[in-house]
Amino acid sequence: MADQNRSRRGLMLVLSSPSGAGKTTIARELLKSDSNLVSSVSATTRPPRPGEIEGVDYYFVTVPHFERMTSANEFLEHARVFDNFYGTPRVHVENQLNMGRDVLFDIDWQGTQQLRENARDDLVSIFILPPSLAELERRLRGRAQDPEDIVRKRMARASDEMSHWPEYDYIVVNHDLANSISEVRTILAAERLKRARQIGLGDFVKSMRGA
Repeated sequence: MADQNRSRRGLMLVLSSPSGAGKTTIARELLKSDSNLVSSVSATTRPPRPGEIEGVDYYFVTVPHFERMTSANEFLEHARVFDNFYGTPRVHVENQLNMGRDVLFDIDWQGTQQLRENARDDLVSIFILPPSLAELERRLRGRAQDPEDIVRKRMARASDEMSHWPEYDYIVVNHDLANSISEVRTILAAERLKRARQIGLGDFVKSMRGA
């Protein structure tokens, strides 16, 4: 019966990769199959797109509001992307972690660096590598979503993005999507069992020893 009283602090699971390496697909599959994993929701200054829902897709805020949040250190990570600002509100993530839920981040190496600086103990970072540059280019072209100049830009950026692989806790080479999803699930399962995340574990062991 004592085992039912055990609890765990949640963790922040970061997936990063060059565009086309598979992190978004892996993230989507993890979220579909794991009820204790929720997606991080960012605040943004860009206007909502058709069908986007406040608090589900983004928290939509004004530029002055975003700047006030930045000054008050209310973001775990934030960045300017073209003419808009994006950031992860600290309070929403903390609430999930305190409830024992894990939060999934689909962010780049710069955002991961900020998370590491602000919340290293809660962070588990995974970098997804393609099996080769040729395969990465094939996947980008196979999506048929981007014009030629965008594909070239993504390929040019990939080399810089991949140079940051040593900064991550784990590396998954995405030869096969199903296998890569399984590997990420294995990492998540192991990290959930880490002693430091098991709240009240000492009391649980004492109860079994009759102490």
